[in-house]
Amino acid sequence: MRRDRKSRCFFHIGLVGLVLCGSVIASAQALPAPSPSPSPKQPSLEHEFFKNIFRDQKAIWTAPLHLEQSDAKWMVPVGIGTMALFTTDRITGDEIAEFDRQRTAGKVLSAPGTIYGVSAVAASFYLIGRSTNNSRARETGILTAEASVNGFIIGAAIKTATQRVRPDEGIDRSEFFDGGDSFPSGHSIQAWSLATVIANEYHDRRAVQIAAYGVASAVSMARFTAGRHYISDSLIGSLIGYGIGRYVYQAHHREVSGVSDDGDLSRSNLWPSVVPEYSRTARVYGLGLRWSF
Repeated sequence: MRRDRKSRCFFHIGLVGLVLCGSVIASAQALPAPSPSPSPKQPSLEHEFFKNIFRDQKAIWTAPLHLEQSDAKWMVPVGIGTMALFTTDRITGDEIAEFDRQRTAGKVLSAPGTIYGVSAVAASFYLIGRSTNNSRARETGILTAEASVNGFIIGAAIKTATQRVRPDEGIDRSEFFDGGDSFPSGHSIQAWSLATVIANEYHDRRAVQIAAYGVASAVSMARFTAGRHYISDSLIGSLIGYGIGRYVYQAHHREVSGVSDDGDLSRSNLWPSVVPEYSRTARVYGLGLRWSF
């Protein structure tokens, strides 16, 4: 009976994932180009933080109304792929559960996708940006926090609606509408929304982009190898997180100079600069390293 019920709901859950992914990504693509440098009278991102979250939620949830026929070229493959994964999730989940060595590593790699890990990264960018007068780092901190809140709201709403049982919760594993909270992966949403904002902010730093997306990919895979989510949970969570991060950046990014008290930070500095330091009165001589990122 349960298997029949799960089979009947595959199409509906696949459609939910498809529409949600379409919503957040289409929201980003439908936005106008970022405006030029803000005027002095424009409210700060800090001041607009909660208002922007409300606007984000409205735009994301109403985005299906603005989908176009051209979106089918990627929505159809994603939808078919998602439904195909639903049919094999239990098999792959049971297979990975037979191996124990990767579980500990999976839990460790999942840490950047926790609300604590994301909050630490966002706070670090913001505080460094404020203390060094680096407007790009400051904006990165604000927008990553905004994307994280949006991701938490959307992820919680979908989890409540689908109620999928996690892979490690016994005989009812993988079932939808059975009191679970597996679909989609919240860690994947958080990691990818964070990574996408950072990668867009530092679009001129290839190393930063590779690191951001690399960590996000590791988090999504770790949720599967740790036995806490199915592949479809991580995939849809990653796509939703990417869409949220892209939307938040394109909607609220402001042209920033990236200049700090230490000089121009808009250029790429992959290597630290060596600065001589000395004091004749104290008779202290040495070298200092400065690394701008």
